[in-house]
Amino acid sequence: MEFSKRMWIGIVILAACARLLPHPWNFTPIIAIGLFAGNQARSAYTGILATVAALALSDAVLGFDSSWWYVYGAALIPVLLGRLARNRNGAGALVAAGLGSSLSFFLITNFMVWQIGRIYPHTMAGLATCFAAGIPFYRNQLLGDAFYAVALFGGYAVLSRWAGRVQQTA
Repeated sequence: MEFSKRMWIGIVILAACARLLPHPWNFTPIIAIGLFAGNQARSAYTGILATVAALALSDAVLGFDSSWWYVYGAALIPVLLGRLARNRNGAGALVAAGLGSSLSFFLITNFMVWQIGRIYPHTMAGLATCFAAGIPFYRNQLLGDAFYAVALFGGYAVLSRWAGRVQQTA
């Protein structure tokens, strides 16, 4: 099996495991996986598959709930933004894509909590209260997204350099 396929399988398994291990609320690699996969995968399909597979593997253990399609849809936006960032040079495009990914996930999933839940009244004030209540979770999400994005993109850069050196000496 070629290195690229092994790498994607490893990323999916590690992402699924990271969701299963104890962690602070919303401090997971899913947004970073989508961003990395959208940016680095040869095809958009691979990026989508890696992101959905990581979610599905962990949800097979955690359990699926009625909101899964909101979460999966929100997790695919980073794939799109990562894909768009690959056509631009510099880290600025990746940082913007990462921030946009985090914000869109926050907005979509908190809207879902308000829409299908029974915690907040279905009014504009209820929606505002729902978003305000989600802010502490958003802080953890931003930190997790940044941590895992640096780990993925940085780890990939190190592995690519190392693999290039190994090929040159062979």
